Amino acid sequence: MPRSRSADTSATGPRHIAIVGAGMAGVACARTLVQAGHSVTLFEKSRGAGGRMATRRSEFGGFDHGAQFFTVRDERFRQALEATAAPAAHWRVNTVRVLDAMGQTMAAAPAPRETHWVGTPGMNAVVKHWAEPLASGLLAAQVHWETQVGRIEPDALAPRRWQLRTESPDGGQTVHSGFDQVVLAVPHPQAQALLRASGLAAPWVAQLDRVAVAPCWTLMLAFPQAMQPGLNGFGPRWHVAKGDHHRIRWLAREPSKPGRDPVERWTVQASPEWSTEHLEDDAERVKAKLLKGFAELTGIRATPSHAAVHRWRYAQTTRPLGQPFLWDSTQGLGLCGDWCLGHRVESAFVSGLELALAMA
Repeated sequence: MPRSRSADTSATGPRHIAIVGAGMAGVACARTLVQAGHSVTLFEKSRGAGGRMATRRSEFGGFDHGAQFFTVRDERFRQALEATAAPAAHWRVNTVRVLDAMGQTMAAAPAPRETHWVGTPGMNAVVKHWAEPLASGLLAAQVHWETQVGRIEPDALAPRRWQLRTESPDGGQTVHSGFDQVVLAVPHPQAQALLRASGLAAPWVAQLDRVAVAPCWTLMLAFPQAMQPGLNGFGPRWHVAKGDHHRIRWLAREPSKPGRDPVERWTVQASPEWSTEHLEDDAERVKAKLLKGFAELTGIRATPSHAAVHRWRYAQTTRPLGQPFLWDSTQGLGLCGDWCLGHRVESAFVSGLELALAMA
């Protein structure tokens, strides 16, 4: 149900804003709004902040199974990292490029033209660092972890405001009310689904149909036996491979990143094309196929002590929106995310930042 905000004086003073999604875009948006004098309530369906800046923990160490690194091109992003002493380090790594589809030919990749950064001790560290003051009460904010937002609707007691219906992992239902505005900092298909479930016809819904995002299957492997005394020459001499293997687009040796555990661990990401073709495959089948591709590329045919896969349905933007955010001031609804500008971590930061500045 569209609402008119023309007579709502709260639109020009301090507001209470709900943000759905605690990835880079959502956290950047939340921090900027709080710094502008507004209060924020952040809803995240997972157990912590990060989104695709994700780190999966295991008994053998962590795996950066989402974004592999980030760059710093936007000066505002650089300033934010420096001003907050964000936990990040330069990743200097020797890389090869796969030159044929079967992975039989490789060559040293040219040195990267810009610095590659990683969070320490995991990729999620930067967003967690920025979210901590929001979650701890140091800033004018609240955070609800493991909370799935299922519907946005007019507040039952104050129709000029919004309320959100949410569900916890145990099935518990809660209504959170009193929001002047709502931001969806989630992948665009999830934003579309939530708007439709809420019966909200935002003026830019059709624009979202033109955005395209590819999936990605990720394989995580650990070989603690590689650390046994006297065992030398385990695996290749390089740390990262990228290119045109028929299944695998990227693989990286986790201990090559600064601040990581030394146990031999690899993160393997399938190509967008292969991931799309096998999107609904059984996880064990995907694991077996990616293990075979991993052995072809690395020569490692030992049985891993740990092997797991994760499916990202919305991993990498292939056709972005082409503008930093979407904002409907009449209804008080906004959308942001890396998909607005591209697929980089800093695309998400810029999107969340610029939406917050437009709102504030």
